[in-house]
Amino acid sequence: MADPIHQFQIQKVIDLPDVTLPVLGTVDLAVTNSHIAMTAAFVVIVGFLAAVTSNAQVVPGRLQAAGEGVFGLIDNLADSIIGHEGRKYFPFVFTLFMLILGMNILGLFLTFTATSQLAITVTFALITFGLVLVVGFAKNGLGFFKLFWPMGAPLALRPVVGLIEFVSFLLRPVTLALRLFGNMLGGHVALKIFAGFVVSLGLLGLGGGVGLLAFPVAALSLGMVVALTALEFLVAFLQAFVFAVLACIYLNDVVNLDHAH
Repeated sequence: MADPIHQFQIQKVIDLPDVTLPVLGTVDLAVTNSHIAMTAAFVVIVGFLAAVTSNAQVVPGRLQAAGEGVFGLIDNLADSIIGHEGRKYFPFVFTLFMLILGMNILGLFLTFTATSQLAITVTFALITFGLVLVVGFAKNGLGFFKLFWPMGAPLALRPVVGLIEFVSFLLRPVTLALRLFGNMLGGHVALKIFAGFVVSLGLLGLGGGVGLLAFPVAALSLGMVVALTALEFLVAFLQAFVFAVLACIYLNDVVNLDHAH
């Protein structure tokens, strides 16, 4: 059976000359399967949104209804969590959701899933964390640090609870990145393993004799592949949605800091 981790290896598709940059040093500019997967997701998303908005009708067709459904989902999400200022941050949350969803779903059709790479999920998490910091200091100044001084806790416990809150805040990008990375990695590894069982047991059964007993097990493995594939489509959506929800929650903490305290 082929190595189930092989599908996550970054491989060069087009090798380009290296470039030496100050501070960064030598940079390999090769086009990899990761670049192609991310570019493909971007093109599909832009194409989908362009098709949805190019010929908008009062009575939407299926494609327009699907686009408006996604738009409304994230718009309502930002509004319900962040409040009346949620519309300001809708473009960011919507972009995050669409990119992650596009990469997750496209990874089920390609041989490489961009969101199964920790570098990609960490980048999304750090961008979100950076925006939270910028918004937090821009709206609250040094009052941003009130986030780590829980007024609802007894005075004697506030330093301890505040320290826990501070550590938890610093760990947010880690949990954001690992949750998405772990779910995409684990699901694809399981799919690869069961698909490998189907092929291996099927070949064993073709040998005849006692090997024929492998066919029922191969059929069971095939059923697991179908079930896991359906589950992976659901996970692809849920992980993008959870990332968007958590981004809204983190933004709400700093946007409505005064109301929370």
